[in-house]
Amino acid sequence: MIIAGVGLSVLAVVLVGILVARKVDGDSANFLVAGRRLGVPLVAASLTAAAVDSNATVGNTDLTSAFGFWSGASLALGLAICLLLTGLFLARPMNRMRLFTLADFYRLRYGRGVEVAASVLMIFAFAILMAGNLVACGFLLEMFLGIDYTQGVLIAVVLVLVYTIGGGMFSDAYTAAIQITITAFATVALLWWVGSTIGFAIPEGMGPFDLEQLTSTDAGAPINWATLISLGIGDIVAIDFMQRIFSAKNPEVARRSCFAGAAGTAVVGVSYALVSLAAVSAFGLDMGDGPVLFSLLADHAPPALTILVLSGIVAASFSTASGAILATSAVAVRNIIGIRRVAPVAAGDGRDPLLRWTRLAMIPVVVLGVTVALEVAQTGILLTLAFDLMLACLVVPFLLGLFWRRGGTRAAVAAMGTGLVVRLGLFVLTPTMYGVPNDIAYLPNSLVPASFDGWPTFYGGLASLVAYLVAAFVWPRTVTEEAWAIADGMPAQDEADAEARRTAGAAPPMR
Repeated sequence: MIIAGVGLSVLAVVLVGILVARKVDGDSANFLVAGRRLGVPLVAASLTAAAVDSNATVGNTDLTSAFGFWSGASLALGLAICLLLTGLFLARPMNRMRLFTLADFYRLRYGRGVEVAASVLMIFAFAILMAGNLVACGFLLEMFLGIDYTQGVLIAVVLVLVYTIGGGMFSDAYTAAIQITITAFATVALLWWVGSTIGFAIPEGMGPFDLEQLTSTDAGAPINWATLISLGIGDIVAIDFMQRIFSAKNPEVARRSCFAGAAGTAVVGVSYALVSLAAVSAFGLDMGDGPVLFSLLADHAPPALTILVLSGIVAASFSTASGAILATSAVAVRNIIGIRRVAPVAAGDGRDPLLRWTRLAMIPVVVLGVTVALEVAQTGILLTLAFDLMLACLVVPFLLGLFWRRGGTRAAVAAMGTGLVVRLGLFVLTPTMYGVPNDIAYLPNSLVPASFDGWPTFYGGLASLVAYLVAAFVWPRTVTEEAWAIADGMPAQDEADAEARRTAGAAPPMR
C-alpha cells in the first residue's frame, strides 16, 4: 500500500514532466532556461524544491538525532541563507546578464581557461549533490519495498532522466510545483501527527535553544558553523540554483522567487529537525539502524502519513536530481566542449547542437552520480562536502569578479588553485568529516586531531580569498581582460550578443 501510494505520486510527476517537454520546441534556450519565461510561482517552487531535498529532510533528521538541532537543521538553514543572500544581492544582476550557465560568467569575466577549470569543479561537486539524493531514494526503496539498494538507486535515476532529458528546465519547473505542494502538505501533516501523539519533547542539550551547539567545540560548534557557511555562501555558486534564476522572466521575478524559496526552505528544515528530536525522545531512534525518518515512518506512523511524507521526500529528491543533471550536462557541453546554441528556423528542425549534445551528455553525468551514490551511501554529508569544495574554489572569483573590477585571470587562478589545495589537503589529513569517520580519503597522521573537524571549511575559503586579493594587487586586470569583462548588469539580449562583443575586442557598456 505504501509503495503503491508513493508510486502514484512519482508517476504523476513523471507524466507532467513528459507532457510539458513539447514546450522545448527544439531550442536549447527553452531546454536550459525555459525560454526565460517563468514567473514567480514556478521559479520559487523550483528553487524551494531544489533546496528541500533528501539532504534537508532525511539527512537533516539523521544528523539531528545524533548531534542535536543545529547539526541537522543547519543543512536547510544554510540553503535558506544562500537563497536570501542571492535574492538580496545577486538575483537581479545575474538574471540581467542573460547567461545560459553559471560557467558562462567565468568565461566572460576571466577567459576560456578559467571557464573550463570552474566547469570541472562544478561537475564534480554536483555529481556529489546528485548522489546524495539518489542515496535517499535507494534507502527508501530498500526499506519499504525490499529492493536492493543498488537497484533502488538505478530505478530513481532512470525515472528522473525520463522527463529531464525530454523537457529540461520546463519539465523541472512544472514538476517542482507538484513536488513542493506534496512536500508542504507532508510537512504540515507530520507536524500535526507528532504534536498530537508523542509531543515535541527534546532531549537535554539537543534543542534549538541549546546554543552550546554553536559556541562549544565539544558540542560540535565548528562543524555546525562550517555547515552554515558552506551552504549559506558556498551554495551561492550552485549551478542548479542559478539555472533557475536565469529562467525567470525578469530580474524582479528572480529576486522575489529567492525570498519565497528561502522562507519555505527554512520552515521545512526546522520542522524536520524538531520531528527528529521528538522521535529520539519518544522512541530512542538513531541512524545506526538506517535513516531515522524512515524508521519513524515504517514503525510508528500511520500508513496515510507515511505515504504522504515519503512522496514528498521522493518528489523533492527527484527535483534536485533533475536540476543537477540538467545544469551539469549543460556545463559539460557548453563550457567544456564549447558547443554553442544555434537558434532553430522552425520548431524541432534539429539545428541546435547545444540541445542535442546536452541531452546526450546526461547519460555519462548520471553514470557519474550513480557511481558516487554506490560508493558513499550518505545524504547530508554529501551535500556539505559538495559545497565545501565550491566555497574553497569558486565563490571568491565569482563574488569579487562580479562586484570588484581589479582582479583578472591570474587572481581567479590563484584563488581556485590555492583553495583547492588547502581544502583537499586538510580533507585527507582530518580523521572525521562533519562528525562521521573519513572513510573516503584519510591519510593517517598525528598532526590533525578529530577536534579540527569543521575548521577546514573556513581555512579553504579564507585561503582562496587571500590568494585572490594578493594576486589582484600584484597583477591587476590587463587591458585585454578589461575588454572581455562582463559589466554588472550587462544588457546583452543573449549570450551570442556577449560573445560578439568579446570577439570584436570591445568592452561591454558600463553602467
